[in-house]
This record gives sequence, C-alpha cells and structure tokens, in this order.
Amino acid sequence: MSPTPTNRPAYIAADGALLDVAETIAADWAALGVGGAFLARNIDTTEQLGFDVDDAVPLASVVKVPLALVALDRIANGALDAARPVTLDPAASSVGPTGLAAFRHPATVAVGDLIYLMLSVSDNASGDALFGLVPVKEVDARLHAWGCTGIRVRHKLDHMYRCAAGAAGNDFFLAQELAIRDDDTGRHTIETLDPAHANTGTAIALVDLLQRVWRDNIAHPAATAELRRLMGLQVFTHRLAGELRADTLRVSGKTGTFLHLRHEIGVVEAESGDRVAIAALTRSDRRANLAPDIDLAIGTAARHAFEALRQ
Repeated sequence: MSPTPTNRPAYIAADGALLDVAETIAADWAALGVGGAFLARNIDTTEQLGFDVDDAVPLASVVKVPLALVALDRIANGALDAARPVTLDPAASSVGPTGLAAFRHPATVAVGDLIYLMLSVSDNASGDALFGLVPVKEVDARLHAWGCTGIRVRHKLDHMYRCAAGAAGNDFFLAQELAIRDDDTGRHTIETLDPAHANTGTAIALVDLLQRVWRDNIAHPAATAELRRLMGLQVFTHRLAGELRADTLRVSGKTGTFLHLRHEIGVVEAESGDRVAIAALTRSDRRANLAPDIDLAIGTAARHAFEALRQ
C-alpha cells in the first residue's frame, strides 16, 4: 500500500538535512507504487534517518539472519557441531530456486555449510534443515532473551509457500493479487503475510540487531564474526549494493522476497571507517515477479542514506 496524504509516513531523523533524505526516499518509493519501512543508522555515531520504522513487516528470507545468529551461537558455545553432516532429500525438502532446494538428488552437507548456503544464495532447504536442528520456538526465545523483542520467528520457510498455495493453488499472480488486496483491507488470506502470524520484524529492530552484531554485543563473539563474514558473501547484490559498488566499500546483506515483498537488510562499510546499518522493507502494489525498478529504488535509497550519514 503506497503512502498517501491520509497515510503519511512517520519520519525519524537527527536533523533537517537527514529528514529531507528520508522524505525523498519515501516519495521515490511512492512514485513507484511502493510502501514499506526504511531505516539507516551510522553504527558508531547512532545518527539515523528513516520512516515507519516501528511497523511489523513479514520478513520472508530476511528471517534467515536471526536464524543464522542463533545457530552460530550454538556452534560457538559447543552445543552444535558445524561439521555435523545433514542429508536432505529433495522429495521432502523446502521449495526454492537456489541451493539445495533446487537439487534433484539427495545431498549431504555439513551444518556450517548449510548456514553458508542459506545466507549466500538464500537457500530455503538449508534454512529449514537448520530449523530442524534449531527449532522455531528456540530461535524466537533466544531473540527475546537477547532483547530483540521487535523480531518474531513463528514458522519455517516452507510454510510461506504452503500458505500461498492453499489460498491460490499454483497461480502465482492470483497469490500476488490476494497479497496486494489484503494489504488494503488488513484481512490476510495468506496467513504468512499477516503480521499476527508471520515471521516479522520492524526496521528499527532489524537495524538494532545489525548494530549489535557489528559491535559484538550480542551472542558469542565468534558467532557475530562468522555472521558478518557470511553476510559479506551474499550473491544477490542487486538491491542494497546496487549503487554502492566500489573497491573502497563493502556491503554485507540479506535479501527477502515473497510475492509483493522485496526486502534487504545489511551494513555498508567504507575504508574510511564509516559503518551504516540499513533495513529496507518494501511492498508493491503491482503483480510482477520481476521488478528491477523497485530493486533499483532500494539501492538508490541506500546510497542516499549512506552518503548522508557517513562522517
């Protein structure tokens, strides 16, 4: 649902110049028929800019970041072996276009490599295999114990697709139409798009999480270090890093895509020492599998925010 005069975004900004940037980003998104939430924060100065940062949004594959952190924390504390082999059978695995989810034959992979595949190519089968070792309720409870109350983990990844299929069968465009319609009505036909039942997070909670990971003040330091490394290996860099490609910059991120949702969270680091955490959570009002203009708008927002917040 796009921002309108009766649904004006709630902005936050440290000063007038940063407010101008936030308003420009929201206006650019609205012009494309995109609503959502955005927050960028300098990790070290804590200056920030954004809008609608407290709105709970279904996370899609962004949920793989907190799942990875909990799994890596278990590994760092000796409760889970990163070398433990796990065998996945495509007949029983989660669906998806990448990684083990796209395999046609059984494969055995170590736990540590499941985490790599889940983050680098957003492999749903690897993610749900990890949920088999670190249950949904444990991930949610651990986040709560760490003070991450704005993030909720309620279901496995495959549940998203089962709920969509239950509502629309194999008709992808019908599922998108239902998702867009239900954003307007607030009554969700697809359960995993309902903030009361979905894996959800707010932009501010996700940026808080990234800030704590980059500052090593959540979980075991070995876990946060490995999460930073793995997020830096993400293959899909067409959103957050779209306009931040330079030898002097490093972008570590994780995308999330489901029906009309296109998200990314991540951290932009410069050789100068600037570090900016960003959460861009979008929903569109169109039925489209591919939306490169929305991906570009996320990248443009990230560039404007990074340039405004760097010292």
